[in-house]
Amino acid sequence: MMTRKFFLALAAAAVALPALAQPAAWPDKPIKFVVPFSPGGVSDGVARLVAQHLGQRLGQPVVIENKPGVSGIVGTQSVAHAPPDGYTLMGGTITTHAVNAFFNKNLGYEQVKDFVPIDLVGMVSNVLVVAAGSRFDSVQQITAELSAKPDSLTYGTAGPGTSQHLSGQLYQNISHTRMRQIVYKGGSQAMVDLIGGQIDMVFETVAAARPMIDGKRVKVLAVTSARRLANMPAVPTMAEAGVPGFEMQSWQGIFAPAGTPAPIVDRLGREIAAIVALPDVQDKLRNLGVEPDGRTSAAFAAFQNAEIVKWGKVIRDAGIQAE
Repeated sequence: MMTRKFFLALAAAAVALPALAQPAAWPDKPIKFVVPFSPGGVSDGVARLVAQHLGQRLGQPVVIENKPGVSGIVGTQSVAHAPPDGYTLMGGTITTHAVNAFFNKNLGYEQVKDFVPIDLVGMVSNVLVVAAGSRFDSVQQITAELSAKPDSLTYGTAGPGTSQHLSGQLYQNISHTRMRQIVYKGGSQAMVDLIGGQIDMVFETVAAARPMIDGKRVKVLAVTSARRLANMPAVPTMAEAGVPGFEMQSWQGIFAPAGTPAPIVDRLGREIAAIVALPDVQDKLRNLGVEPDGRTSAAFAAFQNAEIVKWGKVIRDAGIQAE
């Protein structure tokens, strides 16, 4: 009898062991949210806003980790090679997940294959600004001068593949003009030189340019979005300003490493879409210059692929080669 009871107990324990070995329900520890750009920028602001609400909804802290460097490549590489367990997320942009591959032969990650899109948080428009004392008062005047004197004007950017660079390149492609790109380590340095008269123009994000616009230190000539912005209704679009078909918007999205379990991806997508839909979050996003969107995984993936095709053509038409 004792032997029989002993073996029955062992059998029961063996059945229970797999259940005991199962991991606790996700998430059971803090989640890391990598921002591949410096603190204080739009990507950082979006990440911190989403992380605060997401942590409350998931019951675990969402910890921001800034990993800037090389147009976002450093931080993006780290996420591409992270375990796909739902404990690593990142803020991705048009630069990191649509165009970096066209500028770098040895990127260290594949912008589609190595990631799963979670949520397209929102769209970011740029504005074309010139110094307050500039002789230019319209885009048409700039186009006329560049048509007569190719390469006679300069525009500042934060590097190849950034929204400033893509805006300038798209303008040149459509208007059949040429101007010289002056590369800076960051958009703020370009704005300083713009105000100081060292360069002629910058296609800067609305959030970064707004203090200079409100302070009358720069003039805003146009917005890069397809429609006028609600908080700048008097400013024409680039298309309205004489560059037909012009539309350039950067974007802020959230990605996880490829292979992250589908139930986790679905949960994250639902939670973040709900966060983006909150009125106070939408107000804060707009203050950052981000127009809320909220498309989740499948729709976001389709959008990302369309962006890769669109900007790949712009870059190839410009004769730009990956280095």
